[in-house]
Parts: sequence; C-alpha cells; structure tokens
Amino acid sequence: MVVVFVLVAVLVLAAFAALHWYAWRRLVRDTTRGPGLARRVGTGVFIAGPLLMVAGFVAERGGAPFWLQQTLTWPGFMWLALTLYLLLALLAGELVRPLVRRLVARRAPAPAPAPVEQPEPVVREPQPVPAGAKPTEPTDDLAESASADPASAEYASAEPAQPAANASNAPSLDPSRRLFVSRVVGGAVAAAAVGTVGYGTYGVVRGPKVKRVTVPLAKLPRAAHGFRIAVVSDIHLGPLLGRGFAQKVVDTINSTQPDLIAVVGDLVDGSVADLGPAAAPLAGLKARHGSYFVTGNHEYFSGAEQWVEEVRRLGLTPLENARRELPYLDLAGVNDVAGEDEGMGPDFAKALGDRDTSRAVVLLAHQPVQIHDAVDHGVDLQLSGHTHGGQMWPVNYVAAAVNPTLVGLERYGDTQLYVTRGAGAWGPPVRVGAPSDITVVELASKQA
Repeated sequence: MVVVFVLVAVLVLAAFAALHWYAWRRLVRDTTRGPGLARRVGTGVFIAGPLLMVAGFVAERGGAPFWLQQTLTWPGFMWLALTLYLLLALLAGELVRPLVRRLVARRAPAPAPAPVEQPEPVVREPQPVPAGAKPTEPTDDLAESASADPASAEYASAEPAQPAANASNAPSLDPSRRLFVSRVVGGAVAAAAVGTVGYGTYGVVRGPKVKRVTVPLAKLPRAAHGFRIAVVSDIHLGPLLGRGFAQKVVDTINSTQPDLIAVVGDLVDGSVADLGPAAAPLAGLKARHGSYFVTGNHEYFSGAEQWVEEVRRLGLTPLENARRELPYLDLAGVNDVAGEDEGMGPDFAKALGDRDTSRAVVLLAHQPVQIHDAVDHGVDLQLSGHTHGGQMWPVNYVAAAVNPTLVGLERYGDTQLYVTRGAGAWGPPVRVGAPSDITVVELASKQA
C-alpha cells in the first residue's frame, strides 16, 4: 500500500513539473531573445509559484502561525488558480498558433531575387587564312562550347534554377518573426488567464448574491405556506476570507428577512483561536425561528467540538444528530460523514427516529451523498452544500461525477434535495462558472 502511494505521488509530481515546464517554455523561453533579465524574472516566477502553493497548503493544514498562513496562502493559492487557466489558455493557443504564423508569413515582404550576372563576350582576333584555304564562318565561344559539350549548352539555355518548395507548404519564418508570433500568442494567453482569475476573485470577495427557490411540500400545513429558510454553506472563513467577509454574509442573510437560518457546514478553515474574531459577526444573524448549524467536513479538520461550542456561544443552535419541533415542521440535522473517523459521524436514527411522520421534516446535511439515508428515513427536504457548484470550470465536471446533485433542486423518490453553491471558496478565492450564493428556500404548502 505504501509503495502504491509513493508511486502515485511520484507520478503526480512528475506531471505537475512537466506542466509547469511546458508553461515556462511557451511563456518565458519562447518569448525572450535569450538569457537576460526578462527570462530570469520569468523563470523565478515559475519556480516560486509552485513552491508557495505547496507551502500555503502545508501551512494551513499544519496549523502554522496564522500570520504565516496568511502570508503564504494568498500568493500560493492564487498561483494554483492562475496555473489552471494558463494551461487551458495555452492549449487553446496551440490551436491558434499555426494560424498566426501563416498570417504573419503572408504579410511578410517577399525577398528580392538575386541579380543574375551575364558573362562578358569574348572577342577574338581574326586569324590569317592560309593560301588556298576556304574561309569559315566566324563562331563565338558559346557556340564552340555547345558543339563541344552538348550538356553545357543545355545548361546555358535552361531557366535559372528555382528553390525547392517545402514539402509541407508551411510558411517558414525567420527568428524575429517566430519571436513575434510567440509573444502575440503568449501575451493573449497570459491576458486571458489573468483576466479570468481576476474576475473570479472579484466574484468571491464582493460577497454572495441571493438566490430564491420555491419548494412545495405535501405535508406542510397551509399556515406555513411561504415559510422562508435562508440556506448558507461553505463560508470557509480562514487565512483568505476573514471578518469582513463574514459581515457581508450576515448582512446579506438578514436583508432577506428569513423565518429560519440554516448554516449547513464548512464554516471555517482553522481553529477557534485563529478565527474566533472572524466568526464573531455571526452573532448578528436574525431570524424569527432562530439560526441552526451542522458540521461539514472542514470542521473536522479544524476542531469540530470547539467550533460547535463557539457557534453556540454566538447564538446559533448546533444540530448534532438532533431534531427540533418547530410550529409547522420538524427541523433535523446530522453530522458530516467526515466525523466518522472521530466517532462523531451522522446518526439518522437518532435525528429522525420516534417522530410524528405526519409532519413535514427538513434535514440539514452538509454533503449531498447523504440523500440516500434521508430517503430511507422519510425526509421531505434535505438542504446541503459541499460541492461549491464545482467552484472553477472545468472542475465542475469532476464535482458532478462524485456527487448525486451538483447544484439546485432534484427529487429522489419522495425526498427532495436542494444543494447550494455556497458563499465562500476553498483554496483559491476564485469562482469561475459557479457564482457564490445564499439561497432563500421558500416552502409552499400544497394545501394552500
């Protein structure tokens, strides 16, 4: 098992190094004339970037001093996002490069033909004719050489030789034009990658937007028609997203005036000692029927027990495999599956057993994969997060492959599952094709 793990690690590192070498070759070596300041700076960036990325992950997971985590994670995690989109843009650039080369070759001025030197005529003195001999017609050297050597005459009368055409008919460029093409393509690649990452970062730091969805429940009484649950997940407070971001989330939730607030896991990436001040704005959450919290997998990386106590101190109600009977429905919550390694995994029987099955029940569960247990226990609606909607295209295809629902509302038997994209981001604070959201789920009674 250890040998397999080491082999996989070596292959991953080799692929990682090869991809960085390819990006360096196209963006640094091919766009510079030779050794010099520009190439040294570019090479330094491609060495420092991956080192900072690895250091950032190690510092965050290893519990390094918080100031060091903040110092390393910003450039390191941003490099991860930038590398992804540099490689995607470079692959697109390989398709465009031949077209640019052909265009440049066509616009290049044709080289002037070399002048052909004409041989100087040979003048001969007339020779005396011996007495009694018949005079002959005068001849020039070219005629004599032609009669003497037919091959040379044929060569003299032939057209000047033309250079052989390239078998592939591909336009050939001199070094200066090849450099120009590399700079054009490389500049476009860099601009596309930086622009994509910049836009994705702005989408995160500006805060999540409100999304609204209506979910009909057969067991919901008429009096509860229009009951609003503000669902927020994956805030991921940590070295990158701090107190200011938490305040934006709280203000956005409160602006929707919900009846109930559900925080469905992955609140933090770090300890209470480091992130307690960042989470403090959560004490300002306001809802008529209160605010509730269930653990996500990242809470178990950060110390789930201490965070359960901290959110309780801030005024939220943790649902650790527990249920609350509200005026119109039951609200249940289960621990995340990551807690199984610590003996704190989900217990659906404890959370949902011995209840009045005639009442509608809404379940808070961080991961969508818990839907199958929810179906078995007669849950009407499960609210989840965890997927981030994929966070960065094309990672969404991977996330969709490992989760029953990536984002949105779907039905599994008699149980409905709603998955929010989440409010924050993990790793790079970048979202592309998966905007962050806080969802207001409005329950509708079929009796209304």
